[in-house]
Amino acid sequence: MKKSKKSFADLPPIRVRREPPTIVEAVTAAQDLSDDLEQQIEIAAGLIGLPAEEVRPHVVAALRAKPERVPERIIAQAGPSRAPRTVIVERRTRPPVIVERRGRPLDPRR
Repeated sequence: MKKSKKSFADLPPIRVRREPPTIVEAVTAAQDLSDDLEQQIEIAAGLIGLPAEEVRPHVVAALRAKPERVPERIIAQAGPSRAPRTVIVERRTRPPVIVERRGRPLDPRR
């Protein structure tokens, strides 16, 4: 039994679900994109679709709650098996190919 071919006209339209981000998600994204408070407010307001005055208290409250990031340090003891390896990449150049062009083929009888 062969399957019938369906065209795009026979299929129902694709429905896209649009959910604006929550205030917490928008503020977190704005903090990651910018360090300036005013820019964070503008970014969060643009993501949610609310005026900046409504978003400002949430951004300011999140600014106080956000701890300072301490850079992580990974310390590992380097033994003989964990010694850093050196990789050397060399590019080899090929000699140029010389092609001689001749006007006529050589006569083997001569």
